[in-house]
Amino acid sequence: MSQAGGGNGNGNGNGNGGNGGNGGNSNSVTGSASSTTSSKPSITLIPNSLPAGGLTITQPPQTAVSYFKIAPSQAITFAWTMTSVIATPTHLTVSAVCDNGNTYAVGPTDGIIPGTATGVVWDIYSYQQNNPNRPLAQATYTLHVWDDRGPGSARKAGYLQENNQLKFAMYTPQPYTPISSGWSCAACNGASSFTAHPAFISLIVTFFLIFFSGFQLLRTAGRGRD
Repeated sequence: MSQAGGGNGNGNGNGNGGNGGNGGNSNSVTGSASSTTSSKPSITLIPNSLPAGGLTITQPPQTAVSYFKIAPSQAITFAWTMTSVIATPTHLTVSAVCDNGNTYAVGPTDGIIPGTATGVVWDIYSYQQNNPNRPLAQATYTLHVWDDRGPGSARKAGYLQENNQLKFAMYTPQPYTPISSGWSCAACNGASSFTAHPAFISLIVTFFLIFFSGFQLLRTAGRGRD
């Protein structure tokens, strides 16, 4: 009887130990599966059949070249809308390329703005004051906007395509100069020179000769009738 009891005790002990081992194995697999699942990155697949994203400038209008004065309180506001952009850019770069070949960063943050931005304000007068070694020229500029892939990137479905369709111009206003300080009217001087031109004088003389000749003929004809 004592041996049978001992046998049962051993059997139960082994069985419980086995169950405990199985329980431990089950927990370790679950933990491993959880850590593997949480480490997988989220990837958005964009079909190649979709169009590339686009950017349309809404301000200033693209129908004509806008002229902006480099003066206090004369900041330029650029605004746009995006279409078909699925892969939101982390940032946008905005720059102005001058006809003289120089490139200028647009905006208050060296041309780098958030990828979801729909516009930027550029204080050109402040830029001019803070960059005497690289001043803005009185010329025509082309606005460039591209995403974090960089300028000139190839078209890609769902990604923003670089925009360089807007042209604008900047100028520096001339200070007022009174006549007493030597101001002269270039158009007026041009008119004076035109009046004194020999061809113009010859035309006037010819006109008077024709007029008086015709008048003399009419006068002679009138005497003949009398």
